Amino acid sequence: MKELQHLNRYFLKYRGRLLLGLFITIIARIFALLTPKFIGDSVDVIEKYISGSITDLALVKAELLNNILLILGTTLLAAFFTFLMRQTFIVVSRYIEYDLKNEIFQQYERLSLSFYKQNRTGDLMNRISEDVSKVRMYVGPAIMYSTTTITLFVVVISYMFYKAPLLTLYAIAPLPILSIAVYRLSVAIHKRSTIVQQYLSKLTTYTQESFSGISVIKAYGIEPRTNDGFVSLSEASKEKNIDLVKVQALFFPLMVLLIGVSNVLVIYIGGKQFISGQIDDLGTVVEFLIYVNMLTWPVAVVGWVTSMVQQAEASQKRINEFLKEKPAITNTVAEATPISGKIEFKNLSYTYPDTNITALKNVSFSVNPGETLAIIGNTGSGKSTILELIGRLYDVEEGQLCIDQKPITQVNLNSLRSSIGYVPQDAFLFSDSIRNNIKFGKADASEEEVIEAATNAAVHQNILGFNKGYDTILGERGITLSGGQKQRVSIARAIIKDPKILLFDDCLSAVDTETEEEILQSLNKISKNKTTIIVSHRVSSAKNASKIIVLDEGSIIQQGTHNELVNTEGYYKELYAKQLLEKEM
Repeated sequence: MKELQHLNRYFLKYRGRLLLGLFITIIARIFALLTPKFIGDSVDVIEKYISGSITDLALVKAELLNNILLILGTTLLAAFFTFLMRQTFIVVSRYIEYDLKNEIFQQYERLSLSFYKQNRTGDLMNRISEDVSKVRMYVGPAIMYSTTTITLFVVVISYMFYKAPLLTLYAIAPLPILSIAVYRLSVAIHKRSTIVQQYLSKLTTYTQESFSGISVIKAYGIEPRTNDGFVSLSEASKEKNIDLVKVQALFFPLMVLLIGVSNVLVIYIGGKQFISGQIDDLGTVVEFLIYVNMLTWPVAVVGWVTSMVQQAEASQKRINEFLKEKPAITNTVAEATPISGKIEFKNLSYTYPDTNITALKNVSFSVNPGETLAIIGNTGSGKSTILELIGRLYDVEEGQLCIDQKPITQVNLNSLRSSIGYVPQDAFLFSDSIRNNIKFGKADASEEEVIEAATNAAVHQNILGFNKGYDTILGERGITLSGGQKQRVSIARAIIKDPKILLFDDCLSAVDTETEEEILQSLNKISKNKTTIIVSHRVSSAKNASKIIVLDEGSIIQQGTHNELVNTEGYYKELYAKQLLEKEM
C-alpha cells in the first residue's frame, strides 16, 4: 500500500464527500439490516399460529401485512441510500481520476527533452490512461465496497452476537480461513498485475509506432512482418493475462464454498438449539440464514477488492516512477526576465549524455538584436544542437551561453521560451485546422494576423487552394500537406508570435529556390529588430545573413560574411560553387 499513499492528498481534498458517503453507507446498511428481522418476525408469527400459540387468524394476517409493508419500506430506503452511496463514491473517484491525469500530464510537460528520448510514447500514453483507470477502480469501487463490507460486518455481526452468540461464532468460523487465502492470493495477483501492465505498455507502444510509421511499412511492403511482431507480442500479453485470471478465478469459488459451509452450520447448529430450547424462535434461524447470505456478496467482494487494490498499487507504482522523475531543466529564476535577444557562446562544448556524442567543441560567437546569423555545415556537425541550447532544451556543461549578457540559467525559463520563435527541421503540425496550427504561436491572433503570417511564409495561396481554406483539418502530424507546405505553416506559426529571437532549423529544405527567396525576403523585413539564426545546408539561405559560421564535427572552421567567405578558400567557397553549378544545370 506504500505506493498508494500518493493518493492521500486527494482523499484529504475530497474528505467532505467521502465522510458523507460513509454516513450514507451506514444508514443504508442499517435499513438493510431491518429486513431480515421483519422476515424472522413473520416466520415466528406463522410458526406460533401453526403450533397453536396464536389462534386468531385475522391477527396473524394483520401482523404479516404490517411486516410486508415494513419489509418493502426498509428495502426501498436501503436501495435509495445505496444509490446515494454509489453516486457519492463513484463521483469522487472520477474527480480523483481527473486530478491525477492532470498531475501526470503537467509532469510530462515539465520533464526535459532527454526524458522523452529515453521513454516511448506508447508507454507514456498507457500510464496516463490504463494505469490511471486501474487506480480509479481503487479510489472508487474498491473503497466503496470496502466501506460497505466493513459497515455491514460491524452492524450485522454485532446484531447476530446480540441475538445468539454461539450460533454467530459457528456462522463466522470460516472467515479466518478466507482471510489467509485472500492474503496469499493477493501477493500472487500483485506480481501478475505488474507484468500485465508492462505488456500492455509494450502493446500500446508497438501499435502507436506502427500507425505513426504506416507509410514506411506500406512502402517497404512489410505488413506481414509487422503483423507477426504484433501477434507475437499479443500472444505473450495474452499468456500473462491468463496467468492473472487463473489466480483471480480462485476467489469466487472459494467464497461460495465458505458461505455454503456457514449456511450448513447455521441450519444444523441453529436447528439443534431451537429443538433444545436454547433459541426461542424459529425466526432467529431464518434471520441468521439471511444474514449469512447478506454477507456472501461482501465476502466475495473481499477478493475482488483485494485484486483491484493490488492492480492499483502496481499501476500507481508505474505512475510514481514518472511523477518522481526530476526535470533535467529547471527554472531557477522566479521573476520574469525582459529579453532583448543578444546571444553569446563563449568557448562552449556539449556532449549528449545519452549517446556520449560530442556535438560542439569550444564554440564561440555572438549575435546582436537586429542581426542574422547563418550556420552552415554537414549533417551531424552540431548545427541543431546550437538552437536546442539557445532554447534551453539542454543545459550547457562546458563554457558559457549568455542571453543579454546573463548566463542562460539566470534567465527566467518561461520568459526565454516565450521570446523564441522556433521552426524545427522536422515540422510538426497538430491534427487541427490550418488556422489553429498557425495560431498555436499566438492563441489570440486575429484573422488578419493569421493571413499576414501565412503570406510572409509564402503559404497563403496554397491554403486558399484547399476546399476549406484555413478551416482545412490536417491529418496526424500534418500528413495532409506536402513537406514544403508543412515547413511554411511552421514558419507562419513562429513569426505570428512576433518573438525577440527567431530560430530556423533547416526549415526551407523542402521548398524550391523561388519560394525560398520569397520567404527570405519576408524574413528580412520581419527580423529587422530581432535576433535571427538560420541553420541551413543551402548557401542561398545564408548569403544575406549579417554573419555566417561554418561548422565541422562540432567546431567552427570558418566565419565571416558571404562575400568574405566566397573569396576565401575552404568549405563555404566549395559548397557555393557546387550549388551554383547545380542551379545552372
